Amino acid sequence: MLDTWTLLIIDDCAADRKIYRRYLLKDPHQSYQILEADCAEEALALCQKMRFDVILLDFCLPDMSGLELFDQMQQEIFETSVPVIMLTGRGDEEIAVQAMKRGALDYLVKQNLTQDVLQLTVRNAIKQSCLQAQLSKTQERQRLIATTALRIRQSLNLEQILNTAVAEVQQLLKCDRVIVYQFAPDTDGKIVASSVESYRTVALCDRVGTREEAGEQGAGSREQRKERVKLITHSPPCTLHPAPLPFLPNTQSPIPYIYELGLCNCVGLKEQFNTKANLVVPINLSNNGNPTPKLWGLLIAHHNSGERQWQTDDAQMLNEVSVQLAIAIQQAELLAQTQAALAKEKQLNTFKSQIIATVSHEYRTPLTSILAAASTLVKHSQQLDESKQQRFLGIIEQKARYMSKLVDNMLLVNQFELEKPKFKPILLDLLQFFSELIEQERETAGDRHKLIFQISGNNQGFWGDRGLLQQIFINLISNAIKYSPDGGTVEFHLIGKESQVIFSIKDQGIGIPMADQENLFQSFSRGSNVDTIPGTGLGLAIAKACVELHGGYITLSSEVGQGTKVTVSLPKICPIGQLSPSST
Repeated sequence: MLDTWTLLIIDDCAADRKIYRRYLLKDPHQSYQILEADCAEEALALCQKMRFDVILLDFCLPDMSGLELFDQMQQEIFETSVPVIMLTGRGDEEIAVQAMKRGALDYLVKQNLTQDVLQLTVRNAIKQSCLQAQLSKTQERQRLIATTALRIRQSLNLEQILNTAVAEVQQLLKCDRVIVYQFAPDTDGKIVASSVESYRTVALCDRVGTREEAGEQGAGSREQRKERVKLITHSPPCTLHPAPLPFLPNTQSPIPYIYELGLCNCVGLKEQFNTKANLVVPINLSNNGNPTPKLWGLLIAHHNSGERQWQTDDAQMLNEVSVQLAIAIQQAELLAQTQAALAKEKQLNTFKSQIIATVSHEYRTPLTSILAAASTLVKHSQQLDESKQQRFLGIIEQKARYMSKLVDNMLLVNQFELEKPKFKPILLDLLQFFSELIEQERETAGDRHKLIFQISGNNQGFWGDRGLLQQIFINLISNAIKYSPDGGTVEFHLIGKESQVIFSIKDQGIGIPMADQENLFQSFSRGSNVDTIPGTGLGLAIAKACVELHGGYITLSSEVGQGTKVTVSLPKICPIGQLSPSST
């Protein structure tokens, strides 16, 4: 079926108009709707009412010349260029030059006019006009895209980039709503930017899976999902239908790459958005030289105020914007990673400085005691009885153990700061494990501290890392003893439950001021009331890190002068994926 073009013949000679009409209607390659005007006034009135694809304009008119009418139409009526073919009974070269300068597309002399010449001239005029219109449209599209890209990439803040993008795209496409949806590695993802604020928190997908997974999902499970909507993507015009269409590969689709990347169950928000039409393109990031891009998310244009038939240009514009948006996202993420690395480096430098300061301070006192005791033994061993010699040797041993523990703690905390130690869970007999540790502590605690071990519940079937669990216990029990300088009872309770074990260590020591408790699990943090009691402030930080590796949590309650209680809860079965090969 031929396209029908609207043509206006402006000529005061009825016979000539009849000839032109007959010639054009015989054109086998084109179909025309032809209107006529015999004077400039009538022609202007017609041009104000409707738009013409081509105008045949006679140079000689009764009320003004054809050139004057042409000038007036361009100034007062035409918003865009309409191809005008000038007609005259004289082959005047000067008139031809003036007409072409004003923008006339061609010039024909009536005496030389034949059917074939007129048909070809009009067809060429239409073709050239279409090409010019397409060129203008492409240039305008590129200008708008360039402007949009510039505004998107003016910031390196990801949130600002996304919010700018949705606002600019909404203006670019003249649609009701634009959103950016980001996929997440382990979850369905979420809407991270919306040009309409009230839709910012609405979830987009009930599931995003592979083509194979799509066939395994039952209808019942989908009905239970709260977000049941469908994001349909197919060739322009692209609309949202009540029932899902099959996701078939289509090279003309606005988002062919989504199918290729295996996203077969992507859904949209028909009910929540009340969307009549939507257009979707992927946001693909470069993937470290890998030819397959990384699908970061979707750029989605919604329209529901009246019918909207998306055009190929709309899809192309949205896709080009998504490319610019992907570049901006990648730059923002790179900046964020760089800033995080710098912050981490600064944190490590600060941590190293704290280690140096702590070691130099904490080593000085025990070293002084060791040197003094050793010097006394060397110089006066003959004058000292055995009990005094044993006391000096005990001082040396105690201080050496303290320094050894200090080094171990420093190394362990440094390991936690740089990278988490490997978690190697094995099946443990907790009763035997903690009994042995309690006995070791009783030997070193002295007579002023009484250690009580209480057990209840079922403690069988616990998987844990022996080394990390030992660190938790030793740091907590040593703190309980150290911060009870006047002695007293230290209670250790082990409670076994169906899916977890809970143990607590309670002392009757100096307690911790409420203002200090919030930061106690951070490295080098200590209570403000420790006075001269030695310590590095690393014990609770180490214990917390070890507890978290087990997938558990640690809490503390304390009152100044009344003592402190620390409670640790650990799952009996370690988190999925953390079983080491040696333990399975």
